[in-house]
Amino acid sequence: MTLRSVIVGTGMSVPDRVVTNRDLEARMDTSDEWIQQRSGIRERRHIAEGETPSGLAEVAARRALEAAGCGVEDLDGIVLATLSPEADFPGTSFFLHERLGADTIPCFDLRAQCSGFLYSLSVADGMIRSGQMRRLLVLGCEVHSTGLDMSTEGRDVAVLFGDGAGAVVVEGAEGGADDAGILAVRIHAEGRHARRLWIEAPGSGHYPVRVTPEILAEGRHWPHMEGRYVFKHAVTRMPEVLGETLDTAGIKADDVDLFLFHQANLRINEAVIQALGIPHVKCPSNIQRYGNCSAASIPMLLDEAQRGGHLEPGNIVAMTAFGSGFTWGSVVVRW
Repeated sequence: MTLRSVIVGTGMSVPDRVVTNRDLEARMDTSDEWIQQRSGIRERRHIAEGETPSGLAEVAARRALEAAGCGVEDLDGIVLATLSPEADFPGTSFFLHERLGADTIPCFDLRAQCSGFLYSLSVADGMIRSGQMRRLLVLGCEVHSTGLDMSTEGRDVAVLFGDGAGAVVVEGAEGGADDAGILAVRIHAEGRHARRLWIEAPGSGHYPVRVTPEILAEGRHWPHMEGRYVFKHAVTRMPEVLGETLDTAGIKADDVDLFLFHQANLRINEAVIQALGIPHVKCPSNIQRYGNCSAASIPMLLDEAQRGGHLEPGNIVAMTAFGSGFTWGSVVVRW
């Protein structure tokens, strides 16, 4: 028997405000047909005035805690993945900490963009297996909508992203090879591609100030993406790391019950699924309704699968992501 990291509760939260492709047609030169053909997205959620990332995270966290049958007082720490922090500092996790009334347990943000949730699970798994902590709250939380160029010039990126949060409770348990728990984790990065998908400013890399009128005039404070370049690397790296992680876990692809791919672009996932020969029925998707929620994407999809009755004890779940950085990773779990 060894100490294993077990996901014992899931939760998610999205804003009530639905933004359809038709809504975007009124703000930029685009069309519902063009957006769906390019990405598969029909609508996404955007926050309204007064809503915050930590507010979304709190709802997701409380739902995960309720599902796990535990309270905030039972947690040993919080790990929150995000690329859209509520403030420059401190991290969003600290505002969530305040909302939850989490006493003095440690919390921190992790920035690995769309792979952030899987990176965070890797950190939580290491902390639990080493005996440092017994139970952790792990989240992905994003508010993209307030940082997008909603003009025709920014449409290539703006139509893709939505707001949302997803959370899991992970705890340590003694178990054998056939018991529930994280079976294998593999994460990678390739920083030389960082400028292919990024937001340049504001940033401390600029001198003498972090943002200038020139930077704003040039639109360097908006997301910039070389779409074809990102697509090419995503459809290569995701199958690679999924295969690597399955091999480490000693699991065959045919034995996986559910493949949860990061919801960045339906066309990317279709290419990966086709390359691997995976049945579509094993690959749920929610990007059509939520868009790309970056670090929140996979935990949101996991929560929907759990609450929708698509997961049973003993099922094998493979979660795989690719994102800015470049980052990519995969986690294989026995439910």
